[in-house]
Amino acid sequence: MGLVGDDEAGRRVAELAREEGIQTRLVVDETMPTTLKMRVMGRQQQLLRVDFEELPADGGLASLMHDVQGILSSYDVVVLSDYAKGCLARVEDLIAACRRAAVPVLVDPKGHDYTRYTGATIITPNRLEMSQAVGAWKDEADLEARAQTLRERLQLEALLITRSEQGMTLFTEAGRHHIDAQAHEVFDVSGAGDTVLATLAVARAAGLDWQESVYWANRAGGIVVGKLGTSVVTAGELS
Repeated sequence: MGLVGDDEAGRRVAELAREEGIQTRLVVDETMPTTLKMRVMGRQQQLLRVDFEELPADGGLASLMHDVQGILSSYDVVVLSDYAKGCLARVEDLIAACRRAAVPVLVDPKGHDYTRYTGATIITPNRLEMSQAVGAWKDEADLEARAQTLRERLQLEALLITRSEQGMTLFTEAGRHHIDAQAHEVFDVSGAGDTVLATLAVARAAGLDWQESVYWANRAGGIVVGKLGTSVVTAGELS
């Protein structure tokens, strides 16, 4: 689900999804173009990314909310990947709708105001995003205290910090669980956060507990950073 413009890029998104057998519920907002991202490469490494975008109108957001609430009961888990492009401007309403439907909601956050994600099941900030939200920590004990305080304040079931070469650290009511990184060679980190979140969602929907789910998410993240561009990880690669 998401917002696209009434343009070639938006139609191409829908076409690519159909080719992969992905069911979409794309809302077409005629007031905005589909967000485009241009990646500047050098020696097979991404140097920078330039985004072409505009914030969506209220009408598109209202249509998206209406569509979400009509189908929530048919799904096992909801994933919200926040890129601060405007699609999740009403993320509080989305999370509230998920809670009413008793559907777990996993969030990859953006920005420093995490109160927007109150009531989510889990948020998965990276190391930089976490420091922006809670400030710099001096050691692991300090990080745990800050993370647990944030988790409790936001009424989260769990909080997962992705820490690049340091691996991942999970915080739940049961305490802290850390897993080391599995990447043998980091080639391109593009899309790694999305890979981690998607794998975490699939594992949870399949009934695995948080620690098992983080294990598979960490494994998938370690594989995808060894590929060029925003690549995918297959089930075969995980086995």
